[in-house]
Amino acid sequence: MPATITDIFRYPVKSMKGHSLSSAILTKKGIPGDRAWALKDEERGGIKGGKRFPQLLSMTPVFISEPDEQNISPTVSITLQDGRVVSSADPGVHAALSKAVGSTVSLWPILPEDQLEHYLRPPMDENVNVEAYYREIFARNPEEPLPDISLFPEDVLKYESPPGSYFDAFPILVMSKASLIHLNAIAAAAGGASKFDVRRFRPNILLDIDAIGFPENQWMGRRAKIGSAVIKFEIPCPRCVITTHGFDDLPKDPKIMRHLVKENGGNLGAYASIEKPGSFAQGDVIELMD
Repeated sequence: MPATITDIFRYPVKSMKGHSLSSAILTKKGIPGDRAWALKDEERGGIKGGKRFPQLLSMTPVFISEPDEQNISPTVSITLQDGRVVSSADPGVHAALSKAVGSTVSLWPILPEDQLEHYLRPPMDENVNVEAYYREIFARNPEEPLPDISLFPEDVLKYESPPGSYFDAFPILVMSKASLIHLNAIAAAAGGASKFDVRRFRPNILLDIDAIGFPENQWMGRRAKIGSAVIKFEIPCPRCVITTHGFDDLPKDPKIMRHLVKENGGNLGAYASIEKPGSFAQGDVIELMD
């Protein structure tokens, strides 16, 4: 079934707002400039995003120049929620971001993948209830199932992100408009005000496909041609508490997760890896190869 690319999104700083692209390159590590910067939690340790600091969702980053092989994390200008602008090149950027999120943080470019200590997850306190910890992260009620963590790459269990990157698990997230339309119809029929807006779910690629329900679910393990590149759909994307946070004109809405769990096990969209680098653009048709 044909699936046409309608939107391409890139997020210069992990968990901050993204912007649209008309075309993009795909490398083994995704779209150049996607999650090129991230915050490090100087109090608890580790690279952190919107799960820890939801204020990031209201910040707008803009690259001063395009990333290239020599500079994968170019200078970025960040407009904070209160309208102030700070640059990654400004020595005061760490203090400004710390004040904005209410905790001591620092802003980091992508470091080489051999800098393993930078990417390590901090050790979990031995007194922490592990199940409660994951239920908080994935916004799951006691009676709801948790995601199958074993599906994630082994690196993600040890590191906050795959070393040499700041994406969560896989370099590309693909979603369909059909899934959003389906969920909005269900929410409306239930008489609620939940709005399944694409901004809550932060895909890299949004597809238009003539289908009902969750067409991405049928693609796991399959390869697809996208422009001159080839991707492989790896696992469904298990959604976390970020999708329920309020920002801009979107209110805080825990019911987002209730609908996701009931209708699709808490998943939305497909994580993909890149088997063959290449380029693609809006209007391209994704062709399943197997």
